[in-house]
Amino acid sequence: MFNLYFREALEPGLKVAVTLRHLATGASYSDLMYSFRVGKNTISKFVPEVLDAIIQEYSEEVLPAVVTAEQWQQIADDFRTKWNFPHVCGALDGKHVRIKNPKNSGSLFYNYKGFFSIILLALVDANYKFIWVSVGANGSASDAQLFNNTELRTMLEDNNLGLPDPEPLPGDDMNTPYFLIGDDAFPLRTWMMKPYSRRNLTNEERIFNYRLDNLLNYYWQNSYAFNQKFVLINQHRPFISGCPGLDEW
Repeated sequence: MFNLYFREALEPGLKVAVTLRHLATGASYSDLMYSFRVGKNTISKFVPEVLDAIIQEYSEEVLPAVVTAEQWQQIADDFRTKWNFPHVCGALDGKHVRIKNPKNSGSLFYNYKGFFSIILLALVDANYKFIWVSVGANGSASDAQLFNNTELRTMLEDNNLGLPDPEPLPGDDMNTPYFLIGDDAFPLRTWMMKPYSRRNLTNEERIFNYRLDNLLNYYWQNSYAFNQKFVLINQHRPFISGCPGLDEW
């Protein structure tokens, strides 16, 4: 940062404030220009710089490359305490983020909901924090297609994710693996629990479905908040691709 003879350089605090307002509200550069009295061309130049600085400083802290066994155990303990759902190490689901149709893309980004989108596939903990994220897949793909081509599934299949060793569930004496939870789009595995078929359910199966559905719905029902944050990724591809925790761009 240096001053020129005809104007002073913008303060770092101002650049951070503009960038955070942009990320938090989705305000356009034109709107921010009037709010902060900074030209939109200038804003368009320093916002990517601030995002890059944020990535370099906080990426390891926010989205570490490796989650240790102790951290997985803490996540499972939080799910048991807050959701009465033992052995859960994360909730996995996909979210369609509305975008403008890219040029010459045809129907590649057109999803089953009737609009153009990219997919945010995320694994979150009991405190709504991201553990793992895959973002940028075309909207016409399904959650299962996207998940099948991620390193997360490969690590789960190869038992290389570092989940805690199997232990008995409360009130039981048989070892049960720790697992993720998801909806009907995902496969049923020892490391992935999904709802029972909706037909001819026993009382215990209804209770299981109720708890699982309630948990997933609570995470993803506030779609407006997620869309406001992640609709911006289409404007900042270098920012996303530069983050080691965000893959499949």
